[in-house]
Amino acid sequence: MGTGQYNQIIPANGDTFIGAPGAIFDGQHKNLYAFTQQARNVTIRYLTIQNFGVPGVNNGQGVVNHDEGPNWHIDHVTVQESAGAGVMLGSGNVLAHSCLKNNGQYGFQGFGSHLKVYNNEIVGNNADNWEARQASCGCSGGAKFWNVNGATITSNYVHDNIGPGLWADTNNRDFNVEHNYFAGNQAEGFIYEISYNLRLADNTFIRNALVAGPKLAGFPDSAVYISESGADSRVPGLYGATLAITGNTFINNWGGVVLYENADRYCSSAGNSSTGYCTLVDPSVATLGKCAKLGLIGTNPYYNDCRWKTQNVLVKGNHFAFDPTKIGPECTSDKYCGFNGVFSAWGSLRPYQGTAVEKHITFDQNNHFMSNSYYGPWQFVVEEQGNAVNWSTWRKSPYYQDAHSTMDG
Repeated sequence: MGTGQYNQIIPANGDTFIGAPGAIFDGQHKNLYAFTQQARNVTIRYLTIQNFGVPGVNNGQGVVNHDEGPNWHIDHVTVQESAGAGVMLGSGNVLAHSCLKNNGQYGFQGFGSHLKVYNNEIVGNNADNWEARQASCGCSGGAKFWNVNGATITSNYVHDNIGPGLWADTNNRDFNVEHNYFAGNQAEGFIYEISYNLRLADNTFIRNALVAGPKLAGFPDSAVYISESGADSRVPGLYGATLAITGNTFINNWGGVVLYENADRYCSSAGNSSTGYCTLVDPSVATLGKCAKLGLIGTNPYYNDCRWKTQNVLVKGNHFAFDPTKIGPECTSDKYCGFNGVFSAWGSLRPYQGTAVEKHITFDQNNHFMSNSYYGPWQFVVEEQGNAVNWSTWRKSPYYQDAHSTMDG
């Protein structure tokens, strides 16, 4: 492509690009992007695409389908060693049978609607370690979805990424995530954040969050982290009755499943890092302007509808195995290693000050663990951040979690 930073392929509608055996498309770390603009129905197959962008510089950009063109089909490609995201997915995109490896920020980013991601290997991404460059940016990992309406994510091998494995952040909905294998990701294997209506089923999680876990003093890091997310029938799509986490296997992760709600995070609040976004439950009522008015937000329906809620979550039929000696000397209860939980932190913003959200997430929002099997010295955080309890307390009044579950067989 020459040495110009904006030398790139701009497909026309319906174009197909097929690489001969061994074909490599190399950006030499001089060209920023490989395939750009918004053509429809583009197909890319059997190519190795590598070395695009400048490492440590071009975050927030993508190499393949840079502008999220609709209905692209990308399969049997390797996208590696490039800055930013290896692939950007737009509405109707399919990413299959591909390897996204050692890219600077993400293996891929997903936007739009009705995405299909299956039979891929997603490994070693966030090679430029963006969280270290921009503290708490929330901008790194194996892959990230943003405001996606409908996604099927199946049979992927997501491993050894610097940061989380797969991360769905901000108003995602109608996700089916099943038969994936999450291993060795430095932070959580899977995060679902201020989003709706998920089925997380029959996945395997092994040795996730072993790097990030010891650093989160006072907070139990986990293989699966559900943050301000739940099922709501008012949001169109499947899984509106129950956000189900079911049939998964967890082996020697820093933690298991954490259901959390930030009491200070709601539409228009100072605690909402997704600036400019509001909830999806009733967009004509819960708006940025209305949720910013203290005179309204303390009244119904705004008190409920201006919040993203961890609600209607069922953690059922999972296998949790945990041996601290297989994790290392840092794995101690003081560092919250080996925990599941359902809890919030103390609220500081009106009208959710104090223990209001702690009580809601624990007792009023239909969140339950049940029929799980536990092996190892598991503990639990319930109701309030820092309230660590044992198996007996977790199961009895007033919490009543894990009915029909077993400990150590």
